Amino acid sequence: MNAPVPIRQPCPPATCICGRDQLLEASSSSDLRILRLTRQEENRLLYRLENLEDLADLERMQRRIYEQLGVRLHIAPGFNEVRSMRGIHIDIEELPGLCRKTRQSIPAAIRRGLEKRPEIAFSLLNAHDLLRDA
Repeated sequence: MNAPVPIRQPCPPATCICGRDQLLEASSSSDLRILRLTRQEENRLLYRLENLEDLADLERMQRRIYEQLGVRLHIAPGFNEVRSMRGIHIDIEELPGLCRKTRQSIPAAIRRGLEKRPEIAFSLLNAHDLLRDA
């Protein structure tokens, strides 16, 4: 017998515009993977993003986040100069059911991970030909 998959608890009323309830109501045609991200699982994800090992690990995490949750995460150098980790552009595509706080905490966790291991940020910049030797 299969146990039901736990889903995220609703946010307090009027604090979030994630559309969780509308997503559940239209469940027959919607992708419900994002609702598997419970607060406990979110904390595990944030911890994992803060403790990245290298650029390949970051890319692997991006793929796993999409495969398991349906969240597309784009990470690239910003349009202007990159003087700090804030110059790296981290974008999460709009997705019904993705909490506003989660949408803010994932990029923050990635930035903390890049600050811990600046060589990952340098590898990211190099992958976009920004640190290529002339």
